[in-house]
Parts: sequence; structure tokens; C-alpha cells
Amino acid sequence: MKQNLHAVALVVPDYDAAITFYTETLKFQLLQDIDLGAGKRWVLVAPPGSKGSAILLAKADGPEQEAAIGNQTGGRVGFFLQTDNFHRDHANMLAQGVTFEEDSRSEPYGNVAVWRDPFGNRWDLIQFT
Repeated sequence: MKQNLHAVALVVPDYDAAITFYTETLKFQLLQDIDLGAGKRWVLVAPPGSKGSAILLAKADGPEQEAAIGNQTGGRVGFFLQTDNFHRDHANMLAQGVTFEEDSRSEPYGNVAVWRDPFGNRWDLIQFT
């Protein structure tokens, strides 16, 4: 049997604002943007060079989902953007106005820094050793 993780849903307040941030600020690729009717869309984005996994940008539908925006993982870092060049991408993200919660640090497993997307989701930028 062969399986892989295709996508992970990320609840956002607005499709277009999320697409703009991920594609213009982070340079992710817009893989799909399909109108499903009734105000819903199937929107997949992925980091450049990604091999299979993507993020499904899902517009919040109702108060319960709206309350989860930015806190889908209970305040923990829930998303991990792996890079082949930490310093390059850290500098590029800073130049694009991405908010880092801390200075970059070296850990036994690699270089890492925690950042937030504009919707409050906590991410690690990480380059493994």
C-alpha cells in the first residue's frame, strides 16, 4: 500500500486575502482555485518545490469556524515550513513583512524561528541539519 498526505485544511477569513499572502508574500504556488458554488471554493497552495502536500485554504463558515481562525492548534505551532536555505528564506520573509515571534535559533535538529501568518496561525521556518 502507498499513501501520502495530500492536503491539510487551514481555516481563513477570506479566500483572496489568504491567496494573496501565501502566493505573493511567501511565493507559494496556487495549485487550484475551483468555484464550488454557494460562495465556496477549493483552493490549494503549496510551497515552491513541494512534492505532493498542499494547504487547502478553507474560508470559515459560521461562528464556530470563525472562532478557530488563527487558533486551530490551540496556540501551538501547528505548521512547519521546511527550507533548504534558512537564512535566505528568513531574510526574504522579513523583507516581505512577515511577523517573527523570535530571533532565529540553532537547535540540535536545525535552524528554526517561529512566525505568524496574518490570520494568527503559528508556523516554524525550519532547516533541518
